[in-house]
Amino acid sequence: MNVTLPPLPYQLDALEPHISRRTLSAHHGAHHAGYVTRTRALMRTSPDATELEDVVRSSARDRGPLFNAAAQTWNHAFLWRSMRPGGGGEARGAIAEAIEASFGSQQSFHQQFITAAGDQFGSGWAWLVKDGERLKIVTTANADTPLITGQLPLLTIDVWEHAYYLDYQHRRLDYLAAFLGYLVNWDFANENLAAGRLSPPASVKVARQVVSSL
Repeated sequence: MNVTLPPLPYQLDALEPHISRRTLSAHHGAHHAGYVTRTRALMRTSPDATELEDVVRSSARDRGPLFNAAAQTWNHAFLWRSMRPGGGGEARGAIAEAIEASFGSQQSFHQQFITAAGDQFGSGWAWLVKDGERLKIVTTANADTPLITGQLPLLTIDVWEHAYYLDYQHRRLDYLAAFLGYLVNWDFANENLAAGRLSPPASVKVARQVVSSL
């Protein structure tokens, strides 16, 4: 199995002024790339794995180095698709109906999402997931991911400091507001909701291309 770094689905400056070229370059080109390199090295001890998702799930029990690297590799690939230039605002389509059914209104969802992500202590992630027949907002610490809980991830935001500190310093809430107001990719969330499975849609599968055995 060979895990590769997926290209960003937009230019490095495409999310400005909300996320700078400097931040995106470091986040994708250093942090994400580092997790890919680490996963590739550690995968030499697990030659039978064929999918990155399988590696994440099988290594979750001990939360060791392989899990941390593989889960962060998957999480970051999912993150890039959770944003787009000109995104944000109110959800549209099926995801909008699901949000209103689960949270009462889009405004309520926005408030709950910002509160959950803002209150996540230390490093981690905030996710919109489908859990059974309803949507939920969940947070995960460090490299943890809904892939290991049976929930269906629909979109995510990274609240590790390297995701926003160069642009927002300590102002995490401003970063979260910018994500919801201008960046969140509701088309991607709709794709995931329609797919109804744990594996991400084709646009994300590049994150774990299986090229050949190491």
